[in-house]
Amino acid sequence: MTAPWSKEEFEQRLRDKGRFYHIHHPFHVAMNSGQCTREQIQGWVANRFYYQTTIPVKDAAILANCNEREVRREWVQRILDHDGTEGLEGGIEAWLRLAEAVGLSRDEVDSQQNVLPGVRFACDAYLNFARRATWQEAACSSLTELFAPEIHQRRLDNWPEYYPWIEADGYRYFKKRLSEARRDVEHGLRITLSHFVTREQQEHALTILQFKLDILWSMLDAMEMAYFHNRPPYHSCPRG
Repeated sequence: MTAPWSKEEFEQRLRDKGRFYHIHHPFHVAMNSGQCTREQIQGWVANRFYYQTTIPVKDAAILANCNEREVRREWVQRILDHDGTEGLEGGIEAWLRLAEAVGLSRDEVDSQQNVLPGVRFACDAYLNFARRATWQEAACSSLTELFAPEIHQRRLDNWPEYYPWIEADGYRYFKKRLSEARRDVEHGLRITLSHFVTREQQEHALTILQFKLDILWSMLDAMEMAYFHNRPPYHSCPRG
């Protein structure tokens, strides 16, 4: 039997997956270097909203499968962070403010009418995974947040210069997630490092994290086809 990695080595292998994070996708590279048009930014914001609305439903699925009260008490904060509470704006509302800041209609984005099939399919696959997996496996999949603070900070640092037409109020979501993501990573890592302890389990955890990275990358593949190559779904089909 192959010996398990130490917790330190296992964590490093999880972190090494950052080389596949969607910050390296050509769409993100273009966005974070000022090369996107207004329409491309708007397309990303409109489609990413579907992912934002999927997150609290995914977290509710994790809670539904979790039989440990202490874990549920901590994990539920993620739902509140996105849905908000009375008198406290959540991440979904902050994203709608971003949509308005880039010139989109709140109602149009909230209706999800512009969500690409590929993006919808990827997000739904992630939600279905969270519903069917063990809660520890689903918690492990959330560890793409290991790499999120960097991408949020880049937007805060670069976008005001590259895209001065975006209203400043739109950056509220990215500022909010800087601290929330770091807190969530700490919790998700604790669960993953303590649950996946044999080498087989640790390798399985890496596979789960890669699956989540695939979800995020696939979303951008769909957006790149539609907004960079002008090939939205069914672009070659005759219109009735």
